[in-house]
Amino acid sequence: MTNTPYLRNLIIETPSKPGNFAKVAYAIGQLEGDIGDIQTIKVGTLTTIRDVSVQCNDVEQLDKIVEAINAIGDEIQVQAISDDVLRAHEGGKIHMKGKVEIRSLGDLRRVYTPGVANVCKVIEKDPQQAQFFTGISNTVAIVTDGTAILGLGNIGPVAGMPVMEGKAVLFDQFAGISGIPILLDTSDPDQVVETIKHIHQGFGGILLEDIGSPHCFEIEERLKAELDIPVMHDDQHGTAVVALASTLSACRQAGVKLADSVVGQIGLGAAGLAISRMMMAYGVKKMQGIDMNEQALERLLQYGGTTAESLEEIMATSDIVIATTGVQGLIKPEMVRPGQIILALSNPHAEIQPEVALEAGAAFAADGRLVNNVLGFPGIFRGALNAKTKKITYDMLIAAALAILDSTKHGDLVPHPLDPNVHQNVADAVEKVANLNSL
Repeated sequence: MTNTPYLRNLIIETPSKPGNFAKVAYAIGQLEGDIGDIQTIKVGTLTTIRDVSVQCNDVEQLDKIVEAINAIGDEIQVQAISDDVLRAHEGGKIHMKGKVEIRSLGDLRRVYTPGVANVCKVIEKDPQQAQFFTGISNTVAIVTDGTAILGLGNIGPVAGMPVMEGKAVLFDQFAGISGIPILLDTSDPDQVVETIKHIHQGFGGILLEDIGSPHCFEIEERLKAELDIPVMHDDQHGTAVVALASTLSACRQAGVKLADSVVGQIGLGAAGLAISRMMMAYGVKKMQGIDMNEQALERLLQYGGTTAESLEEIMATSDIVIATTGVQGLIKPEMVRPGQIILALSNPHAEIQPEVALEAGAAFAADGRLVNNVLGFPGIFRGALNAKTKKITYDMLIAAALAILDSTKHGDLVPHPLDPNVHQNVADAVEKVANLNSL
């Protein structure tokens, strides 16, 4: 659902008078730049300097924005362009750190040899003790083969490492979980499954990440069947959880009941198929989908969904439309039915802009900028690890979606991803359902 954004920080100096930065923001907006963080670096008697994060489509668009700002006049100037994203990744974003300090020989003897031998014997006698005397139960492997890295495609596992490190940072900050990136130089399902089976004893769970379709389906299904620890492909189920929460939130605002609705899914890749399965697990009236790939359509049919003959049929017969194709402008305004809910989740270029869909008669419309997997996967794994469950089930995933919905403020589509309460609520909900399922 994600194409490649071009993100840069502009260091902009403006006269210290009200209204000057508004001119800058207007110039950026006129060229369809997306303003992110704004940090005031210096407030002087005569001028103010700000660090403004701007997301563009490419360097050409950025150049036009800089030219437009400099052309405003009134002593408004772009003083520098910086790449804070690259700087944030210098040296990597994660490192292994011990929980126990060693300040004496006594500490050394307890943490390492000879004392550690006693702990090894305890675990040898009862392997379950590893849950208490090692970090295994709080560690998740983040596994990729690099075949579907963001919107970049098959760029290889090493190029995808910054994404895996990012996942590890989010695991740590929002759930207190140690995430360990695992880069595989094979996409063969047999080799991937066998490799993970051989290393899984060192982890409490497996998060599959940025593994392409269709081999991602076989890999996840086999691992879930053959391992006794939680396994989840985030591109499928993490996306689906947040999509379900977003859809329920949209329904709440539009006065629509999801269970009584016909849902149309445009695009049946890893995310689209998982969203369809999630909707069916929730219990929608009818789930229908469309894709140019015949195998994708067959998979939807296997899971109990129905297929449509065309995009026009989906738009004409669906109460709720969800699109994950990555094709900008795919949905035309004339296709929109009055009263429809439309979630065009491709980011940054939606299948239809929300304002265009609303003007065409949609009851609610949103794009994918807020539908972020980070709302789901940290809490889902925290809850699963707390419950010591062996599987992540649809009941647990639906509970996670409902927890996200309950954490959403009135008027918002989803909660802010940095709100720690959201992740705790998701973890609690997942743990509760997992414990109930084990009874």
